[in-house]
Amino acid sequence: MELMQSGAITSPIDEYKVRRSTRPGLLKRPQLLFILALVAVDVASVWLGFYLAYLLLALDPDVIIGPFREFLPLPGLHTGLLLGTFFIQRMYQRRRPVTHLDETYRVVGLTTLSLLLTVALVSLFLRDFVYHRSLVAYAWLFTMGFLALGRAVHAQIQWRAQARGIGDDRVLLVGSGEAARLILQKILHTPELGFQIVGVVDNSGVRSVLGVPVLGSFADIPRLIDEHGVDEVIIGMPESSHQEIVGIISLCEREKVGIRVFPDVFQIMASEVTIGDLGGLPLLTVRDIALQGWRLALKRGMDIVVSAVGLVVLSPFMLLIALLIKLDSPGPVFYSQERMGLDAKPFRMLKFRSMRQDAEASGPGWTRPDDPRRTRLGAFMRRFNIDELPQLINVLMGDMSLVGPRPERPVYVEQFRQQIPRYMDRHREKAGMTGWAQINGLRGDTSIAERTKYDLWYIENWSLALDIKILIRTVVQTLLGKNHNAY
Repeated sequence: MELMQSGAITSPIDEYKVRRSTRPGLLKRPQLLFILALVAVDVASVWLGFYLAYLLLALDPDVIIGPFREFLPLPGLHTGLLLGTFFIQRMYQRRRPVTHLDETYRVVGLTTLSLLLTVALVSLFLRDFVYHRSLVAYAWLFTMGFLALGRAVHAQIQWRAQARGIGDDRVLLVGSGEAARLILQKILHTPELGFQIVGVVDNSGVRSVLGVPVLGSFADIPRLIDEHGVDEVIIGMPESSHQEIVGIISLCEREKVGIRVFPDVFQIMASEVTIGDLGGLPLLTVRDIALQGWRLALKRGMDIVVSAVGLVVLSPFMLLIALLIKLDSPGPVFYSQERMGLDAKPFRMLKFRSMRQDAEASGPGWTRPDDPRRTRLGAFMRRFNIDELPQLINVLMGDMSLVGPRPERPVYVEQFRQQIPRYMDRHREKAGMTGWAQINGLRGDTSIAERTKYDLWYIENWSLALDIKILIRTVVQTLLGKNHNAY
């Protein structure tokens, strides 16, 4: 602040340099402390789980059980096997945010595996050791619960620390094009990633990118890495030739830093290439994204069961909402709108009316968080996605799915298909009540290009587990009344 008042800072770039160079450096690298704390959380979870299982078993009057010290081989061996399994599976390399749900999936699987190994080794080598099977079952449940909870709390603390510059990595971004801007925007808007941008390197002659200064050209990379204490270099130039990328990587390798490269289109497709044949003629299948066969039946089965149960369970609540809508403002209870679904076929999507009856008198328009066309009840319904509940009827009838790309109106589809590559690929699957883009904050009046990328990733990586994950995160975000990406 004193520098600004004295006139030493004359531009936003100068202000950026001062702000970034004066961040505290004493706590710059506590990654080891994060790891040690996480190991302590895991050890405490195992022992606390076994002890509570012992106490629960001791409360049973029909069970005769000795002191806890007689069972120490079980938690002791399990602790060693669990830590070893977690290290092998890189569960302690979590310097970048991972959702609690994803981590819980892995915790459940690895805890089960390590406990089975524990029981097998005890039974094999300690033949005289007597334990209760109920103790193992209770310990399994308690340990998984404490591990998931403890790791979630640890993650929140670590992310908040990284957002304040504690334990973050100093990053040099190479490139100033669209891909580099996308990377830079993600880093600047997500401080919990633990990245501190020190500057940009580019040969185009621009002075700054999104307010971050361009520090030099490609030839200056080794010097800049040394001067700014760079930990990682991110190369965001998918449009460049492979020879140019290799040259930049060789400059970075001299300084022993981490290197990340934003992939080009072919690299993305190459991860999905499979080899097939056409009557003996070999063919490379670059992408085959449509759900077929048992996978399509499985997804449809889940849609029918969940939507039917949801309509039955929520019917009293939906009747109450319908009554409140009638009392709140004149007009119908439901709002029906034409949307584009599977194979770009139109259907009528149902919603509880959350706007005034004359909201679209002047034509269609995007909804916004502070939309003045909302009714009083509509603002509340939108915050908690209550207005979307009637779409369970669309799911049950087969027009929509629980999870999939959100459907758009025909007027917008015609517009977007002319502007956004592969936009129509979204319509190779049923539209969904929720989707991968929505749980990652891309809803309403947000970038259609970005939303399309998320939708295509979902289609190309579909699995039943992914659908369940998206549904769980949707429910959590709905209950919180906001987009909360930690779940």
